[in-house]
Parts: sequence; C-alpha cells; structure tokens
Amino acid sequence: MKPINNGLLALSLIVLLAGCATIKGSNFAEQREYVLDVKTDTLTSLYNEYPIAREQIQNSAGYGVFSNINTHLFFISGGSGYGVVTDNRDRNPVYMKMRSLGGGIGLGLKDFRAIIIFRNQEDLDKFVEKGWEFSGQADAAFKSDDKGAAYSAAQASDLDVITYQLTEAGAALQATLQGTKYWKHKDLNL
Repeated sequence: MKPINNGLLALSLIVLLAGCATIKGSNFAEQREYVLDVKTDTLTSLYNEYPIAREQIQNSAGYGVFSNINTHLFFISGGSGYGVVTDNRDRNPVYMKMRSLGGGIGLGLKDFRAIIIFRNQEDLDKFVEKGWEFSGQADAAFKSDDKGAAYSAAQASDLDVITYQLTEAGAALQATLQGTKYWKHKDLNL
C-alpha cells in the first residue's frame, strides 16, 4: 500500500471544505434574495461594530459584501464564497463568486464576511470586470455564534480600497499570502 501524500491530502481537504460556501435557494430568484439578505445582515453588523463604515460607504464609488469559507491546513490555504457589489451611481447589484488559494503558516476553518469599499470608480470597475486581488492576511479567530473574539487584518495590494472582515464562526491562527479571484456570477446577473 502506498503512503498518502500529506500535501495532496491537505489540498483535497481544503478544496472539499471550501466548496461548502454555497448560496441557499432553489432557484435564481431565491438565491439573489438570499445574497441580498446576507448583504443587509452584514452591513448591519458592520455599522454596529464600526460606525465610521456607514460614512465610508456613502462617500465611496461602491462596495462589495462577500460571504467566505476559508480553510488553512499547515502551509496551504483556500476558500470560496459569493457576494454582491453595489455601484453607488446606479445601485444595481452585480452578483459575484470568489475563490482563493494561498500559502503561509496556519491552521483553521473560518466563516467570515468581507466588506470591500472602493474609494474610486476606476477601481470599482476594474474589480467587477477583472476581479483579481492579491493580499496578505493575518488572523486570530476563535468564535462561535456571539461567543469568542476575532481579529483579522487584510490588505489588498493593487486597489485603493478599505476592507473589513467580520468573523461569523470558526477557529483560525494563520498568516498567509493569498490570491483571490472574483468573477461575475453568470446565473444570478440578469
């Protein structure tokens, strides 16, 4: 019997667990409604925790709200999720998917919400059309429901944005360099 390659096992577990970030709903209309409900709930939590964020969003070109599941096993991290970007000019939602892959030291599984506030229109348009982001991230999170605490820091390298991360649940201790691809959700956009 051949021994199992630990790196391959870790990567397989990350891909399996990252696939858990799915949009609820039995049809596209229900899925769009679900994503908008997640956005509303996330913004409410954001404004309660960081009141300045309301003004930052009002004065921005637009913003994105994403639900993410991130897994980190030793030296490999990955995640997936979905969300919606709102352009403050017309308020029309652009539904998006996301997937990330990275490396660094850590261990954990985390369900979190990412809020990206775009300071200028050019960066918002670039994000919606091209979707790439490269970032460095450090986390310490131990949270279940309303119990526990989380600290996250993330910095995008190529966009003029403000980012917030709100941990919903999970336990993670990690430092990573991570690439994230965002793209339009072909089924949910009308």
